[in-house]
Amino acid sequence: MSLRSPVGETPRSCDAGLTRAFAFLGKRWNGVLLGTLARGPAGFAELTRALPGISESVLSDRLGELARAGLVCRTVREGPPLGVSYELTPHGVAVLPALDALARWAREHLPAEGCPPAASV
Repeated sequence: MSLRSPVGETPRSCDAGLTRAFAFLGKRWNGVLLGTLARGPAGFAELTRALPGISESVLSDRLGELARAGLVCRTVREGPPLGVSYELTPHGVAVLPALDALARWAREHLPAEGCPPAASV
Protein backbone atom coordinates (compact mmCIF):
# COMPACT_ATOMS: atom_id res chain seq x y z
CA MET A 1 0.00 0.00 0.00
CA SER A 2 1.47 3.32 -1.08
CA LEU A 3 1.17 6.46 1.02
CA ARG A 4 1.52 8.65 -2.05
CA SER A 5 -1.43 9.96 -4.04
CA PRO A 6 -1.66 8.88 -7.65
CA VAL A 7 -0.10 11.41 -10.02
CA GLY A 8 -2.43 14.32 -10.71
CA GLU A 9 -4.78 13.50 -7.83
CA THR A 10 -5.23 16.02 -5.05
CA PRO A 11 -4.46 14.50 -1.65
CA ARG A 12 -7.40 14.34 0.75
CA SER A 13 -7.57 16.68 3.68
CA CYS A 14 -10.09 17.17 6.40
CA ASP A 15 -12.34 20.20 6.43
CA ALA A 16 -10.89 22.76 8.86
CA GLY A 17 -14.30 24.11 9.83
CA LEU A 18 -15.67 20.67 10.57
CA THR A 19 -12.56 19.87 12.60
CA ARG A 20 -13.03 23.04 14.69
CA ALA A 21 -16.76 22.41 15.12
CA PHE A 22 -16.29 18.85 16.39
CA ALA A 23 -13.33 19.79 18.57
CA PHE A 24 -15.60 22.28 20.34
CA LEU A 25 -19.07 20.71 20.13
CA GLY A 26 -17.72 17.19 20.50
CA LYS A 27 -16.24 18.05 23.86
CA ARG A 28 -18.38 16.22 26.37
CA TRP A 29 -21.50 18.20 27.35
CA ASN A 30 -20.97 21.28 25.13
CA GLY A 31 -23.45 20.29 22.43
CA VAL A 32 -25.89 18.83 24.95
CA LEU A 33 -25.79 22.04 27.01
CA LEU A 34 -26.55 24.13 23.93
CA GLY A 35 -29.44 21.84 23.08
CA THR A 36 -30.77 22.05 26.63
CA LEU A 37 -30.61 25.86 26.56
CA ALA A 38 -32.58 25.83 23.29
CA ARG A 39 -35.70 25.62 25.48
CA GLY A 40 -34.88 28.99 27.07
CA PRO A 41 -32.82 30.45 29.92
CA ALA A 42 -32.00 28.17 32.83
CA GLY A 43 -30.29 28.45 36.17
CA PHE A 44 -27.33 26.38 37.27
CA ALA A 45 -29.39 24.03 39.46
CA GLU A 46 -31.94 23.48 36.68
CA LEU A 47 -29.13 22.58 34.25
CA THR A 48 -27.65 20.20 36.81
CA ARG A 49 -31.01 18.41 37.10
CA ALA A 50 -31.49 18.38 33.31
CA LEU A 51 -28.12 16.71 32.69
CA PRO A 52 -27.83 13.65 34.92
CA GLY A 53 -24.23 12.59 35.23
CA ILE A 54 -22.58 16.00 34.90
CA SER A 55 -20.70 17.21 37.95
CA GLU A 56 -21.13 20.77 39.14
CA SER A 57 -17.47 21.55 38.43
CA VAL A 58 -17.68 20.24 34.86
CA LEU A 59 -20.96 22.12 34.31
CA SER A 60 -19.32 25.31 35.55
CA ASP A 61 -16.29 24.74 33.28
CA ARG A 62 -18.44 24.03 30.21
CA LEU A 63 -20.72 27.02 30.80
CA GLY A 64 -17.64 29.24 31.12
CA GLU A 65 -16.22 27.80 27.91
CA LEU A 66 -19.51 28.35 26.05
CA ALA A 67 -19.69 31.91 27.39
CA ARG A 68 -16.10 32.69 26.32
CA ALA A 69 -16.93 31.35 22.85
CA GLY A 70 -19.87 33.76 22.69
CA LEU A 71 -22.54 31.03 22.50
CA VAL A 72 -24.01 31.49 25.99
CA CYS A 73 -24.72 34.59 28.03
CA ARG A 74 -24.48 34.52 31.84
CA THR A 75 -26.82 36.92 33.63
CA VAL A 76 -26.72 37.64 37.36
CA ARG A 77 -30.15 38.42 38.79
CA GLU A 78 -30.19 40.77 41.74
CA GLY A 79 -31.69 39.27 44.85
CA PRO A 80 -32.78 38.38 47.20
CA PRO A 81 -32.25 35.65 46.38
CA LEU A 82 -29.34 36.28 44.09
CA GLY A 83 -29.44 34.10 40.98
CA VAL A 84 -27.59 33.34 37.80
CA SER A 85 -29.18 32.28 34.56
CA TYR A 86 -27.70 31.12 31.28
CA GLU A 87 -29.18 31.60 27.84
CA LEU A 88 -28.12 31.24 24.23
CA THR A 89 -26.73 34.24 22.39
CA PRO A 90 -27.58 34.74 18.70
CA HIS A 91 -24.41 32.74 17.89
CA GLY A 92 -25.65 29.94 20.13
CA VAL A 93 -29.07 29.99 18.49
CA ALA A 94 -27.37 29.79 15.07
CA VAL A 95 -25.94 26.33 15.87
CA LEU A 96 -29.33 24.84 16.83
CA PRO A 97 -30.34 23.72 13.31
CA ALA A 98 -27.08 21.76 13.04
CA LEU A 99 -27.61 20.19 16.49
CA ASP A 100 -31.19 19.32 15.57
CA ALA A 101 -29.99 17.64 12.36
CA LEU A 102 -27.36 15.66 14.31
CA ALA A 103 -29.94 14.58 16.90
CA ARG A 104 -32.36 13.48 14.17
CA TRP A 105 -29.56 11.55 12.42
CA ALA A 106 -28.57 9.85 15.70
CA ARG A 107 -32.16 8.82 16.45
CA GLU A 108 -32.45 7.30 12.98
CA HIS A 109 -29.03 5.71 12.55
CA LEU A 110 -27.32 5.05 15.89
CA PRO A 111 -28.21 2.30 18.34
CA ALA A 112 -29.74 3.60 21.56
CA GLU A 113 -28.27 0.84 23.74
CA GLY A 114 -26.46 2.21 26.75
CA CYS A 115 -27.63 5.77 26.02
CA PRO A 116 -30.10 7.73 28.12
CA PRO A 117 -33.33 8.66 26.33
CA ALA A 118 -32.60 11.50 23.92
CA ALA A 119 -34.39 14.79 24.32
CA SER A 120 -35.21 16.70 21.20
CA VAL A 121 -32.92 19.66 20.60
